[in-house]
Amino acid sequence: MTTRTDSPLADADGAVVEPEQLRRATLASSVGSALEYYDFYIYGLASALIFGPLFFKPLGDEGALIASFATYGVGFAARPFGGIVFGYIGDRFGRKMVLILTIGLMGAASFAIGLLPTFEQAGMLGAILLVILRIVQGLGAGAEQAGATTLISEVAPPRRRGFFASLPFVGIQLGTLLGAGTFALIATANKDVLEGWLWRVPFLASVILIAIAVFIRLRLKETPVFQELEKHKNVVKNPVGQLWKHSKKNVLVGIGLRMGENGNSSIYSALLVAFLAAPAGVFPGDKFIGPVGLLIAAGFAALMVVTFGALSDRFGRVPVYRYGALFQAVIAFPAFYLVTLGNVTLVWVVMVVGIALGVQSMLGPQCPLLPELFGSQYRFTGVAMAREISAVLAGGLVPLVGAALLAATGYSWLVLALYSLVLALISFVSTFFTPETMGRNLVDIEDAR
Repeated sequence: MTTRTDSPLADADGAVVEPEQLRRATLASSVGSALEYYDFYIYGLASALIFGPLFFKPLGDEGALIASFATYGVGFAARPFGGIVFGYIGDRFGRKMVLILTIGLMGAASFAIGLLPTFEQAGMLGAILLVILRIVQGLGAGAEQAGATTLISEVAPPRRRGFFASLPFVGIQLGTLLGAGTFALIATANKDVLEGWLWRVPFLASVILIAIAVFIRLRLKETPVFQELEKHKNVVKNPVGQLWKHSKKNVLVGIGLRMGENGNSSIYSALLVAFLAAPAGVFPGDKFIGPVGLLIAAGFAALMVVTFGALSDRFGRVPVYRYGALFQAVIAFPAFYLVTLGNVTLVWVVMVVGIALGVQSMLGPQCPLLPELFGSQYRFTGVAMAREISAVLAGGLVPLVGAALLAATGYSWLVLALYSLVLALISFVSTFFTPETMGRNLVDIEDAR
């Protein structure tokens, strides 16, 4: 006797789960996450290693690096606006539509970056176009992760939501592996070749991921939660207004929780790489050590994000998150001091511990926690606002402010350590204001209390 794998199944608490929809949602979210973080890492690494001399050469080494990270930050500044626009569409017209729109917008911008003229070819025109495309990229990214998180949480079985909601974030590590691996490979090339044309290849290659993601997402069905909203005519016309009327506290909680995770992700993936390779850094001019460290860390992180997501199903979202933030705070000073010793192996160990254990111990429980904080009528908008406002404050400003502080302090490692510590402590404190949401019914239109 055989069992049809596409028939609905009941979770232990009675919730109906469709295996085929769950598989497609996981795959669609994973590919989107891979593209977003592929873009994220290749842009971050390019900002740290090559965009300065390519687009901002007249500003000198330090000025070019700061200007390069400023364009990186501009993309984050655009993300809340993308979150508002696409969050509205997601809560008003459905989750699936947004996931198709955002992947196309984000991928097209990345592809176009690979076609830009440099300062040597067109003066400041290249820099202006880079900023514009970075804004477009940020608008798409502003709802991509919110959409992926909301989608998978609304189709996953409640008792294993932490595990399933974290699975798409393996795509983040895949994107990191692709991005860091590509840069580690091209960094071995001759400088003239790298800055002449080879830097364009990672951006142009994003078209492959775009095609795959759009194909998969076109085959998705709408989530059961949104179908219930439509069935009972509970879809609201102004989800943004409803969010700010009912959910200001939970938006602030979400922002605080994200500071340690997203901020430290940027510190390790962009600022530390710049710190290592800068003329006054630990390995001056080396464009290989940082990307390879990220490559190794991403491999471990792919396993750990799912592990911490599953642990949140057993022990609760808040305890796992709290101890993860505390761990990140505790390792801040010893980790970045070890980097200054100039031992390549130690640098890679620090990156693995910081990213695979520190960051993922917060990201794992965060995957189900953010959607569980908000009511179903404005969940997409709520997740997008919490994620993207924090992305500006933590992810976007960290490299820019950090680069300026490093330049002002003669590249002192204390800048990295203090920044990491403060951001982790913000998330640690935020957990004491966070309601436990494990197993929550996501059809509920009320917020978690």
